Amino acid sequence: MGAEAVGAPQPLPAAPVVLGLQPSALVDHVARVDWSLLDHIPGERGGSLPVAIEDLEHILSEVKTHILPSENYLSPLKTMAGGSVANTVRGLATCFGVTCGIVGACGDDEQGQLFLDNMKYNDVSLSNLKMKKGSTAQCVCLVDAVGNRTMRPCLSSAVRLQADELTRENFRGSKWLVMRYGIFNLDIIHAAVKIAKQEGVFVSLDLASFEMVRNFREPLLTLLESGNVDLCFANEDEAAELVRGEKDADTEAALEYMGKHCQWAVVTLGSNGCIAKHQKEMVRVHAIGEAQASDATGAGDLFASGFLYGLLKGLPLEDCCRVGSCSGGSVIRSLGGDVTPENRQWMYKQMQIKGLPLPDLCN
Repeated sequence: MGAEAVGAPQPLPAAPVVLGLQPSALVDHVARVDWSLLDHIPGERGGSLPVAIEDLEHILSEVKTHILPSENYLSPLKTMAGGSVANTVRGLATCFGVTCGIVGACGDDEQGQLFLDNMKYNDVSLSNLKMKKGSTAQCVCLVDAVGNRTMRPCLSSAVRLQADELTRENFRGSKWLVMRYGIFNLDIIHAAVKIAKQEGVFVSLDLASFEMVRNFREPLLTLLESGNVDLCFANEDEAAELVRGEKDADTEAALEYMGKHCQWAVVTLGSNGCIAKHQKEMVRVHAIGEAQASDATGAGDLFASGFLYGLLKGLPLEDCCRVGSCSGGSVIRSLGGDVTPENRQWMYKQMQIKGLPLPDLCN
């Protein structure tokens, strides 16, 4: 009996419950800087504007002379696997014990290896991530003294997964697909949505940045109005751009629009919490008062982690928002888009106080 079992095929690993689509793997350089540095950098403060590699390297060299002295032993500069989708799936895996994977491509350079090592360390499956010859995308995240952040990504020369490289096997068996809106990835977004729907996978879309919504609003409206996006996340600025020019354009109007085309819609309001809609139900949930903001990087991404955990657990809409508030509040307590072990414990304590179910990994 034992002899027969030796050569038996090994069972395939179970498909990740949540799959993140990040066509280009990304490495974040997060720095706490003197706000005056932004006077020397093109683009608006607080947003996300793509730059060339020369500009990114220039900004990184400038960072060294504008870095703010660290308080409370916080590192003033941190390099890690980044990108909105990577932040969300890493948060789901490490904070909530949800099996997650990422589909995309990284370069065969030092940054690509860093991305792989970081995601693997955080239990994110990389079986759908291709390594290609070339460079990995990078982003400089500049954080001011009160936690506001300005991002300058460099994506143009980076390797990326192409739409025709997606297969149904990438998605088979997963429950959710997490994506971020981006005009450069529109072809692969549409391809991924099509396959996800064929495989019965729910689709979550983050609206990325107010510039992306402002500059490429029509393709976004077409995507949302297709009815194929099940869950949509926007922050206040993105929501404003979504309904700009409409009558009575405010965050509630944006939520109403999103909720008309998506099963679930959420607008995060920073320190004012969030509003969310599921079918005819609408809720408003306060932010956690105890969360001191050190760096807003990843706040929306980790809110999405908590909200998705709530949906997977079958929690009511309001409780999904409360979990999101706890996880979003945990990441802003230190530099970067990942949750430190200390802040994870802080998050579990907040969840306990609010009577929210802790993930199985806590038991």
